[in-house]
Amino acid sequence: MTDVFIYDHVRTPRGKGKPDGALHEVTPVNLASQVLQALRARSGFDSALVEDVILGCVVPVGEQGGNIARIAALNADFAQSVPGVQLNRYCGSGLEAVNFAAAKVGAGQIDLAIGGGVESMSRVPMGADGGAWATDPQVAFKTYFVMQGISADLLATKYGFSRQDCDAYAVESQRRAAQAWAEGRFDRSVVAVKDILGLPLLARDEIVRGDTTLEALGALKPAFAEMGAKAGFDGIALQRYPQLERIEHVHHAGNSSGIVDGAAAVLVGNKEVGERLGLKPRARIRAAVTVGSEPTLMLDGPAAAARLALRKARMATGDVGLWELNEAFSSVVLAFLAEMGVAHERMNVNGGAIAMGHPLGATGAMILGTLLDEMERQDVATGLVSLCEAAGMASATLIERV
Repeated sequence: MTDVFIYDHVRTPRGKGKPDGALHEVTPVNLASQVLQALRARSGFDSALVEDVILGCVVPVGEQGGNIARIAALNADFAQSVPGVQLNRYCGSGLEAVNFAAAKVGAGQIDLAIGGGVESMSRVPMGADGGAWATDPQVAFKTYFVMQGISADLLATKYGFSRQDCDAYAVESQRRAAQAWAEGRFDRSVVAVKDILGLPLLARDEIVRGDTTLEALGALKPAFAEMGAKAGFDGIALQRYPQLERIEHVHHAGNSSGIVDGAAAVLVGNKEVGERLGLKPRARIRAAVTVGSEPTLMLDGPAAAARLALRKARMATGDVGLWELNEAFSSVVLAFLAEMGVAHERMNVNGGAIAMGHPLGATGAMILGTLLDEMERQDVATGLVSLCEAAGMASATLIERV
């Protein structure tokens, strides 16, 4: 296997994923096209040298359907010789796209590729693609299917995290994200999204609320309690986890990831192509893994993924300087911190999806880039990024600066 390097990355700001959101008028293919164009403009490569474009997209139907990666590359005026492929690993899709690209480079099949992702949640609603896991009663019964919000509350109950624990984490995420924007930490990698006339629509993450307080979050009703009772999901979860007396419903819109639109792209390649193009490598990918976990609890896989990545790299938890974990729900990060013994001061130091939002297919590539930028800012050598995924999976990628 040859070494695989990250040469550059860009992302859009995250726009509110509703019809009144700033990015609603931009189609998914145009979101993806704009990050591809920005990446090419920044790095100055000839697009004909890109041997694959791999984009994550979690709801690949309607205008996000087909093979959005190939169409976005064509729409971005990349060379016709550049192929593209769309993949779906649920919430980890953007990271998996980078990992797939890196695997092809590492195997010597290609020299240069782009991994990333896109999701326009204001235009293509979450769940619009259906799927047997949720819609086939036989499959749902066999696998103890519950909605993911129930899983988040189940995870909090299992670990003993209170409503205040989850709210306090969310307040800190908002504070960190607001501070990061105020200090310009995202300026290097966020590219403004433009409308069809080329005028800027959005240059900053739209839903950050740095003035969020515990008192304000405390006034919100639990989002999944009624669903758990009336749809029977609490009962299903307790059948799978009979050691629990009941499900404590602690999550709501304020301590869960925001619904947003966005796209991201990461340029990866081997050493030789970088030297040929005059590109300076920013990081080496040391390990990239995906694991499965129990599908009803669903959200506890990141710790297992992180341990596997560390084992493959022959490293220990203490060797990692900074961590990035998708904030699908507060309990996901709190459980990871407890399992791995990681200090919150080294985790999600610029906030996360609770504050800025989670554009499903793009988030993994976004937070990989956020981690790399922060490693450079703090002069930290090693970082690990991970995401939990629906149906009980998790992905992790370990990188080190060059």
